[in-house]
Amino acid sequence: MLTQYYTACSLDGFIATADHSLEWLFRQDIDEEGPMSYSGFGSRKGALAMGRTTYEWILEHEEAWEFTSPTWVFTHRELEVPDGRKVTRAQGDVRMAHAEMVEAAEGKNVWIVGGGDLVGQFADAGLLDEMWVQYAPVTLGSGAPLLPRALDLKLEEVARNRDFICGRFSVVSG
Repeated sequence: MLTQYYTACSLDGFIATADHSLEWLFRQDIDEEGPMSYSGFGSRKGALAMGRTTYEWILEHEEAWEFTSPTWVFTHRELEVPDGRKVTRAQGDVRMAHAEMVEAAEGKNVWIVGGGDLVGQFADAGLLDEMWVQYAPVTLGSGAPLLPRALDLKLEEVARNRDFICGRFSVVSG
């Protein structure tokens, strides 16, 4: 069981624009079944963690909630939860929620969807095992950083998926 951060990023290190948009990402060409794509990664996930901004963006921009795995959303605010979905509000130390996520994942991996600061909290607690980053051929100039922490990584795998440079990194130290 691994705790993983899987995301796309601009070449200048941002996962979203300053106004939290991901529209830049959907203009890029990727093979959904290609090397290091979401379909291969997603089949091994058993639980998810995400920040409130990511959660609200998904609710606003996606036609349907696609996640079937139990999801923890880290926020101090109340949450709107789609009917019948396994969404839990979490706050405070990520270690408490992580233990619940590992149990709910039933031997599968825990995916930290976003954002970068939340991933940093998992890294700070020594709970982040891997990062999968798909680098898009675009620069944003500013926005939400990939990971606002110093972190040593080891490159484990690299691939090209159409327009994307894809890398899988293991965490060496936080």
